Amino acid sequence: MLNLPRMYRVSQTFPRPKTGDVAAAACGELAALGLKSRIAPGQRIGITVGSRGVQNLLPILKAAVDHLKELGAVPCLVAAMGSHGGGTAAGQKEVLDSLGITEGALGAPVVTCDDCRTIARSPSGLPVYIVAAALDLDGILVVNRVKTHTSFKGDVESGLIKKLVVGLGGPQGAQQFHGFGPGELARLLVELGSVIIGKLPVLGGLAIIENAYEETAVIKAVPRDGMIAAETELLAYSKSLMPALPVDDIDLLIIEEMGKNYSGTGIDTNIIGRARIHGVPEPERPSIKRIAVLDLSAESHGNATGVGMADFVTDKLVGKMDRHATYLNCLTSTFVVRAAIPMYFATEEKLLEAALYSLSGIPAEKLRIVIIPNTLFLGECLVSAAIARDLAGKENMAVAARPEELAFDGAGNLLLRIGH
Repeated sequence: MLNLPRMYRVSQTFPRPKTGDVAAAACGELAALGLKSRIAPGQRIGITVGSRGVQNLLPILKAAVDHLKELGAVPCLVAAMGSHGGGTAAGQKEVLDSLGITEGALGAPVVTCDDCRTIARSPSGLPVYIVAAALDLDGILVVNRVKTHTSFKGDVESGLIKKLVVGLGGPQGAQQFHGFGPGELARLLVELGSVIIGKLPVLGGLAIIENAYEETAVIKAVPRDGMIAAETELLAYSKSLMPALPVDDIDLLIIEEMGKNYSGTGIDTNIIGRARIHGVPEPERPSIKRIAVLDLSAESHGNATGVGMADFVTDKLVGKMDRHATYLNCLTSTFVVRAAIPMYFATEEKLLEAALYSLSGIPAEKLRIVIIPNTLFLGECLVSAAIARDLAGKENMAVAARPEELAFDGAGNLLLRIGH
């Protein structure tokens, strides 16, 4: 019989700037780009689309499609996904279909492509790759969410410039970029991105920033000239809105579900304080002794990138893995440990039993356990009594007065959940 601590529900409050009418905001920012003087009627303009689950992406893309049509252009949605979707045009289409990015929904054809071409050499002599489909366009509007990356830090990380370099770079561009290791990636984004902006008919971009509740906080027009500097400022603002775990010192973190729809690494490295990149020191905080993951999201389509950052997982998670998609993602990024399968167990109950056994030197009443739904939505979580005591009276946190029991159903599944 497991000696399980009782758990308390905690509500965290994070900064919450929010865009009310997303479509109207996108239209206003598109107008600010002044594309009317730069687009001729009949020109074919590509709008970049990717594999990330960005909140309100469809109305933003629809606004872009409609705006271009009003200017007399012929818009299309161009897959800018690097090696995602298995690195194939068919795989890209499957992922985009699942996100609702279709011609029927948005009123413009969706173009996928895995054929990469070299358009130039960078100042350091690197080939600059772009998918062939992008070379047939008269103009490119870059649309992407701006946020901190899970593998490297720099002036620009995950955003418009990365969408050009890695996304439109296709499988070859993504492979080359990630092959240099995390120490070089921030520099390469600027170097290669500058070449692409100079060579391709980039019209500008729409940057999307989300708050800790995955709500659209800001939509910002970014002109072609000064795109890198503008994104640097937007990235700093995005980081100020990030969520966090309620405490930094945790014995066991239980994540109900991991997946690509929550983070590019399945489990956000910025939240858990683990990178699992050879040669890169792990962050000092948060300090988490054990991490257990219970399931893989359906939206991941079997891509379990990041599973190697956990210590314990379930049979059902492993059973949902598409090894080809997972391995390709991690081989391309070169962070191969992130695809390593940890110890896995037949049920969630067996998993928790093993995790607690590995922490048996800590008395049950002192165990510091946190349960979160995923690493994206951290507004609600469960904490053990030892942590609840530390949070009492803390600003921006509300701790339930009564605890709840950890229990399992007949199939060994944890009954006490947060979900989202």
